[in-house]
Amino acid sequence: MNTLIENATFVCLDTETTGLTPDTGGKICEVALLASRAQKRIASYGTLINPQVFIMPDVIAIHGITNEMVQDKPVFKDIAPKIRELLEGNVLICHNADFDTKFLRHEFEQIGQSMPNCTILDTLKYARLHGHFKRNRLGLIAQELGVSSQGWHRAMADTIMTEKIFYYFLFKFKDMGARTLQDLFNLQNRRCL
Repeated sequence: MNTLIENATFVCLDTETTGLTPDTGGKICEVALLASRAQKRIASYGTLINPQVFIMPDVIAIHGITNEMVQDKPVFKDIAPKIRELLEGNVLICHNADFDTKFLRHEFEQIGQSMPNCTILDTLKYARLHGHFKRNRLGLIAQELGVSSQGWHRAMADTIMTEKIFYYFLFKFKDMGARTLQDLFNLQNRRCL
């Protein structure tokens, strides 16, 4: 956690799912990741996933991912190595990380693996403590910051928005004196360094 910010690899991630929680059978049906270091993109990955469960119409209405769209896509086990490669030892950034990481942990457990070892930062927590936005939903924050929210509720579009929001906060926090990952981690839980 004493890693300097400029030496860290940040991996923004978003998932789309078949339900609100894996506890009731929800599965990941789309994932996207964008990795950057020193503000330069070093990797990008996104795919639909066959969740091997039926996607209900009320869920399809949110993200637009249909059962037909995922029927010939890889299952989580097939893409797990790529996700692990991007996350292991890096910094995972999500908007509402509790949601995405709960699904990721569950999917990895289902294939007999542990979640990749990574530091987790949450732009939703940053927004609540440091943002002063009208509302803290991802697309609405993006709009307030002048970032396109086109494609909201699809994994890659949401990941792009998360990345731009994260860098908005990163620059703000550096101006406040943040220098290390520990500083960024602490800022999820308190208002100032």
